[in-house]
Amino acid sequence: MRSALLVSAFAAFAAASPRPQELDFDAIADAPDPAITGPPVSAVQQTVNYDSASLAQSAAAEVTADPLTKRVLGENDPCGPQPDGYGPKPPTDDPTAFLAYPLLRDVSTKALTPAGYSLAFSNKQGSVNGNIYLGLTTIKTYDPQQCAALCDAKSGCMGFNIYFERDPTINPAPACPNPAGFTNVKCTLWGGGVNAEIAVNTGQTRESFIVVISGSNGYNRRTPPATIDGFTGPVALGGAINAPLTANGTNTYLGVKFFTTPYFPDICALACKAQTAYNRRHPNKDGSYKPCNFFAAYVTSINNVPQGLYCSLYTQAWDPKYATNQGQYRGRDYYSISRAYSYTLSPLDNGYVFTDKRSKSKGDKSKNGHGDGSDSDDSDNDD
Repeated sequence: MRSALLVSAFAAFAAASPRPQELDFDAIADAPDPAITGPPVSAVQQTVNYDSASLAQSAAAEVTADPLTKRVLGENDPCGPQPDGYGPKPPTDDPTAFLAYPLLRDVSTKALTPAGYSLAFSNKQGSVNGNIYLGLTTIKTYDPQQCAALCDAKSGCMGFNIYFERDPTINPAPACPNPAGFTNVKCTLWGGGVNAEIAVNTGQTRESFIVVISGSNGYNRRTPPATIDGFTGPVALGGAINAPLTANGTNTYLGVKFFTTPYFPDICALACKAQTAYNRRHPNKDGSYKPCNFFAAYVTSINNVPQGLYCSLYTQAWDPKYATNQGQYRGRDYYSISRAYSYTLSPLDNGYVFTDKRSKSKGDKSKNGHGDGSDSDDSDNDD
């Protein structure tokens, strides 16, 4: 389990010996399960906030959900009227007819993909249910561009799901167990992207009323993440970095940190700086220490279900040609990599505390910080 305070988590991380560069399965598996994996059954509006600045101070992600907007008086009361649905209605009001209604299929398959996004899946009869859920908005038309605008405006949003849902016109209760239905158009936002494998919410039964879903499309953001002060990048990677030893046999890998948060590379940047600060406080006898000059930020998934933000830290920058690890098996589970980008510290830290002229002279001859395998990194830090 990750510690409650990021500072203490980084201290424990910094003190640990570097692990091999294979994916750290335990870091991912031991993270706490998300509290929310999708919208409540009766929701028409919901906001879930991840604040990257706060997350950078605490590894315990604080999720806040705004109260559901009560647009019609008494909608949560038994048999209370529900907010009107604006989607097309099949001629016959039952779940089978809803799922078979060709207009819903045609609208979803002919929808245009918004600029800056790629189509992940189309015309599924299930909505996304997964980790890093960021909120729900009910809209009046099936318009992926409107959902994309909501995702663009939401910090940490990496993808969205738009779909038609058969909902009851009044809140089902024992006195009104199977009311008439109408069609809502819903848009959910996600911090780890979406894919067909997690479009598994096929509906629910509310009293005797059956909620079903049709025309479900998923889209993922293609635009690169933002720049970070003090670092160059981002540089797109084809997978996770698998760095070789340098020419003199030095391992430049410092370790990994995993967060069950949306994709916020600035959290990795803070981890990188904290690693350097710790190592600088614990230098070798000659004044040298291992700085974090480079990190790679990924979204890791287990069997195509996004899990969170994975940060790999290094003492030097590595070329994208070393980003060769696209995933690994652990037993029957497949751990995959997506949304992979790297950042390089600027200016580079040469890894020396200038305590005397001798160590300063050594520091002036320090490595160039580039991933060509020629860098020197003389010794490990003394703990």
